[in-house]
Amino acid sequence: MRDAVIVEAVRTPIGKGRPNGSLAHIHPVELLAHTLRTLVERSGVDPALIDDVIGGTVDQVGEQAMNTTRYAVLSAGFPESVPATTVDRQCGSSQQAVHFAAQGVISGAYDLVVACGVESMSRVPMWSNVPEGKDPFGPGVAERYPERLIPQGISAELIAAKWSISREQMDAFAVESHRKAAAAWENGLFADEVAPLDGVTGDECVRPGSSTEVLAGLKPAYYDPAFGERFPQIDWNVTAGNASPVNDGASAVLITSSETAARLGLRPLARLHSFAVTGSDPLLMLTGVVPATEKVLRKASLTLDDIDLFEVNEAFSSVVLAWRQETGADLSKVNVHGGAIAIGHPLGASGARLTTTLVHAMRARGARYALQTMCEAGGLANAMVLEGL
Repeated sequence: MRDAVIVEAVRTPIGKGRPNGSLAHIHPVELLAHTLRTLVERSGVDPALIDDVIGGTVDQVGEQAMNTTRYAVLSAGFPESVPATTVDRQCGSSQQAVHFAAQGVISGAYDLVVACGVESMSRVPMWSNVPEGKDPFGPGVAERYPERLIPQGISAELIAAKWSISREQMDAFAVESHRKAAAAWENGLFADEVAPLDGVTGDECVRPGSSTEVLAGLKPAYYDPAFGERFPQIDWNVTAGNASPVNDGASAVLITSSETAARLGLRPLARLHSFAVTGSDPLLMLTGVVPATEKVLRKASLTLDDIDLFEVNEAFSSVVLAWRQETGADLSKVNVHGGAIAIGHPLGASGARLTTTLVHAMRARGARYALQTMCEAGGLANAMVLEGL
């Protein structure tokens, strides 16, 4: 049976998703094109050999509409014969692109494929794809959930309440994310994964001086009296400091088989071992990482103790801390170079960004197995296991 291996993985620096952010002046197509060009330059592959480019983008509207990945391929200078498609599994869109790419290689449909993602939240703000007054859910969903679905921030608050996660715990987790990311930058651990762009060389949201004292002064980000009445258990402890920011960025991963890698003289970084996706309660929509982790470990015939490194997307501190309570994972193995709270969360790019950070961390630390999982809007989650080579 064929396997699938990652032979190169790159990302842009991550900018603030605001009009004055460091990457806000760059069109999303160009953000993604930059990672594609860098990917082939660093790997040395002929882009004409690429069978497909699968990209993730969440808000597919405006400057991120019309199959953004295809135009990034053209802007990157790839031959017109190289196809591309854009997928949406919300925050896990580019992790899903990695799954699809690897599964295509394993099945024999592809020999060489790129999985990637982009989001420019400064130029295409979140929810831009839902015009005011329009319902993206439809009457059947309204009938099934008559009290109505809720925003992710309220889900994060409900998770904190259900798992008795305090404001102090969430803030301390966030501070640790910044500490680890700052240390990774200081020690040159991002050098092999980041492709500087237009003078931007670092992640804009990393705050080396962050402290629990500073975060304790922040106000609740999602307080709403109507939701407070509906969910009296909420203590309103989720803030801008213990949740991920909005960001601009892109990422890309080059995937092939071990046989093709040897033929082309490419050095595999990691093998894509096992995959899982799952659905969960769309109210507690961010808890799918728990069953997804359990499912992928079963598929891999591994236990939690076999995993040397974890990447669990830090959409909110409460998500990772609840996942940790349920799984019993060792937090010292989780997001060892910092997570989305510090590095940033450019939605469509985040899945492949986590993969990029993870494969480089695996090589730096000599990890045998690593596990990546992401929560996603609507009650979804992706998970995969990587094997070091």
